[in-house]
Amino acid sequence: MEKTEVRKRENGAVLLVHPDFSERVNSDWFRPEFWGNRAQPVGSGGRGGAWFLDADGDRMVLRAYRRGGLIAKLSSNAYTYTREKQVRSFAEFRLLNQLVTMGLPVPRAIAAWYQKLSPVQYQAAIIVERLDDAVPLADIMADMSTDQWHALGRLIRRFHDAGVRHADLNCFNVLVAAGEFHLIDFDKGQIMPHGTSSRWKKANLDRFARSLRKVAGDSFQQKVWKAFTHGYQGRPVA
Repeated sequence: MEKTEVRKRENGAVLLVHPDFSERVNSDWFRPEFWGNRAQPVGSGGRGGAWFLDADGDRMVLRAYRRGGLIAKLSSNAYTYTREKQVRSFAEFRLLNQLVTMGLPVPRAIAAWYQKLSPVQYQAAIIVERLDDAVPLADIMADMSTDQWHALGRLIRRFHDAGVRHADLNCFNVLVAAGEFHLIDFDKGQIMPHGTSSRWKKANLDRFARSLRKVAGDSFQQKVWKAFTHGYQGRPVA
C-alpha cells in the first residue's frame, strides 16, 4: 500500500506530512510569521486564521482551527483533547487523502499539526495545496450560467453518492478554478458509514441553500435552485 503520511514530533508538537513533503515541512511552517511576506491573509469567508503561502514556488494554504459562536469568546483556538486520532487537523488530513484517492475534486493535504496546551486541550492547523486561480463561488455566482449551476448540482451528488458529508457546505467552501468546481474545508467532515440514514444529505443541501440566501438573497436562491437540483437529481437542464 502506498504510504500517505509521515508522522513527526518536534518541540512538543506532532505533525502528519504527505510523503512528497516529508523532508521540507517542520513545525515552523505552521507559524505565519515564519513566512514573512510569503504569507498573505486569506480575505474571503471564514473566521480568519488562514494564509496563502509561497513555499519556494509551491502554492499552499495554511489554516489554523478557530472556534465560532459564543464559545469563541472563551477560547478561540483551544479544543478538548481526547485522543490523537480525533485531533481535528489529523482527521481532516486523512479524510482529504481518502477523497483524493477516490478521485473527488478537493485540495491535496500537505501537512497537519497540533500541540497540546494542557493535558486536556490542544491547538491545531493544517496546510493544503492552493488551487491555481481559484475563486470562491460567492464571488462569481451572480455571473454563473444555468449549465454551471446544473454542473454544481451534479458535483454535490457525486460527493453524496460516495457517502461524503461536508460539515459546512456553503458559498465560500466551493471554489471555481478553470471552470471546474472543488470543495474545500473538510473540518468535521466524514465518510458516512454504509446504511446511515440519508437525512444528512438533505441537511447538507438545506445548509447550502441558506448560504445562497444569506449571500445573495431569497430571490437569487430560488432563481438558481431549479438548475442546481436538476443536476443533483440527474435530470436534464430545464
